[in-house]
Amino acid sequence: MIIGVPKEIKNNENRVALTPAGVVSFCKAGHQVVIENNAGVGSGISDEEYITAGAKILATPVEVFASAEMIMKVKEPLPSEYELFKDGQLLFTYLHLAPEPALTAALLKKNVVGIAYETVQPADASLPLLIPMSEVAGRMSIQIGAQFLEKPHGGRGILLGGVPGVTPAKVTIVGGGIVGINAAKMAMGMGADVTILDVSNARLRYLDDIFGTRIKTLMSNSYNIAQAVAEADLLVGAVLITGAKAPKLVTEEMVKTMKRGSVIVDVAIDQGGSVETIDHVTTHAEPTYEKFGVIHYSVANMPGAVARTSTFALTNATLPYALKLANLGYAEAIRTDLAVARGVNVIHGKLTYKAVAEALNQEYTPLGEVIEVPSSF
Repeated sequence: MIIGVPKEIKNNENRVALTPAGVVSFCKAGHQVVIENNAGVGSGISDEEYITAGAKILATPVEVFASAEMIMKVKEPLPSEYELFKDGQLLFTYLHLAPEPALTAALLKKNVVGIAYETVQPADASLPLLIPMSEVAGRMSIQIGAQFLEKPHGGRGILLGGVPGVTPAKVTIVGGGIVGINAAKMAMGMGADVTILDVSNARLRYLDDIFGTRIKTLMSNSYNIAQAVAEADLLVGAVLITGAKAPKLVTEEMVKTMKRGSVIVDVAIDQGGSVETIDHVTTHAEPTYEKFGVIHYSVANMPGAVARTSTFALTNATLPYALKLANLGYAEAIRTDLAVARGVNVIHGKLTYKAVAEALNQEYTPLGEVIEVPSSF
């Protein structure tokens, strides 16, 4: 199989979907790899390193898409890439289709086989390809929030951990999953006063077990969220419903109760956002805007700012699945691997991920009606 890796074109997206080690693995398995010129530069990987590993460098994304049977990316395709897809081409990347009707329509039109990193899910219900970037984004949310709490960035002028004789900042984290845990680790490590909310009693017990009295836990409901938001100097949205549009748990009225110069970092923005007042995606070039006196940060590709760390963390997780897709072909990989089957969002012009179909109010077709799937699916 020919695997193609185009350069990411999202604003300030410096990650790349494959490292030289990945190229070596594909080549040893008998495949070919074509990579767009300078695709890895933002992650500190030169074309020469890719060539030494066995890849062929192509000058333009048009050439990469035209040559490849499987396209590997990091972020979802942007409009300028929609027409580059070949009919029936395999796409393996983060798709986040729930808030993306135009992209979904383009993939369906081109009969793209779209397997989304964020919905690849083995029998244990984990999300192995989402976890590494959730870890990065969760940790980043705190260092970003701490920066924007500084007065020159429009914040309240608060040091997250305080100093002796001065109280630390209050950090509220809505969602106790991978993002929430990693945000809590960073906030606690910096000395903040941390409260984390989740809808699962089992999850709250787990958080209490690992953090003990160093953080506060609260059941996530509208009353508790409202109180915790009002007290927060830094609010982190860390909600995830696999493949689906994020629920708007933090309302406009709640945001209005926050102190002037406080900060919101919504990590759920790539799934539509969990804060009502976050009405658009921002970029690393212009990461924030102010509403009701509160600084809003809603960059959808946060890990792209720490591209080298993120690229190696992501490709460590994606490569085994990418190799399976290349070695077996997508049909056999879907038939024999539950995690891969669950990753399929679009195939043969059909939308096969129910949560995406519901979010977009489009027709849903069970994957088993389109292609053979594992008996445990």
